[in-house]
Amino acid sequence: MIELLNRIRNEKGQGMAEYALILVLVSIAAIAALTALGGSITDVFNRIVATL
Repeated sequence: MIELLNRIRNEKGQGMAEYALILVLVSIAAIAALTALGGSITDVFNRIVATL
């Protein structure tokens, strides 16, 4: 019984680690995309402001 409880606890910790890893990878991808497209995004916003 104790072994079963230990496995359940370990799986929850493993799931949290996996979610954290996914969050880090998505954050890195978002930062890379914004860095690569930074100039283009700035130009688009400047055009919008000029139009308004």
